[in-house]
Order: sequence, then structure tokens, then C-alpha cells
Amino acid sequence: QVQFVESGGGLVQPGGSLRLSCSASGFTLDPYVIGWFRRAPGKEREGVSLINSSGRTTYYADSVKGRFTISRDNAENTVYLQMKSLKPEDTAVYYCAKSWSFRTTMAPADFASWGQGTQVTVPS
Repeated sequence: QVQFVESGGGLVQPGGSLRLSCSASGFTLDPYVIGWFRRAPGKEREGVSLINSSGRTTYYADSVKGRFTISRDNAENTVYLQMKSLKPEDTAVYYCAKSWSFRTTMAPADFASWGQGTQVTVPS
């Protein structure tokens, strides 16, 4: 089955850090743009960060800029999202998905192979 498997979520206090992993299953992620998304309770899914196939170009939503860092290890077939200075508003299920295009609009319809997500909870 072609999909991503996200992991690394959990409960963390405000100001804390987590590193999420997104491992590709059934395909090689080398040629793809990879995006991290999140869906908070009662809200629409939103794009958080984007990385191109080489890892040299990245994008961050304003809400996470300066706090989150996206990276990829194509040899490990994995993309990471390092999150620091976490806030209660970062509470969400985090997903990754692949695309052929690097578009900072991060429309979910442009992405495929969604995983089940990993829950991140930052209590207020």
C-alpha cells in the first residue's frame, strides 16, 4: 500500500519540543515534494511546511515560522518536522503527503498518499 506513516507525536508542555517523522511505505520519496499538514479540532486542515525533492528549498506557514524545521533523509525514505517552542494552538493531528509541485498554497487536493496522522497535544 502506498502511503506515509507518521510518528513522533505526543503530549508536551508549552515551550517543549517534538520531532515528527514521516516514513514512506511502498514507494520512494526521492522525486517528490513533501508537505506537513495539521488539523486541529473543529478546524480545516492547514498546510504547515513544505520541502522540495532535494531538501534545499523549504516553506513554512507564518504560524510556525522560526519554531518548526522540516528536513528529509532520502536514503532513509523519511521526512522530519522538528517542532520547538510549542504552543497550545499547535495541538492537532499532523499528517504528511506528497506532491509533484512546490506550491506554497499547499492545497490538499494537490497532495496524495496521506497517512493516518500523529496526534500532538500541547495543553493550555
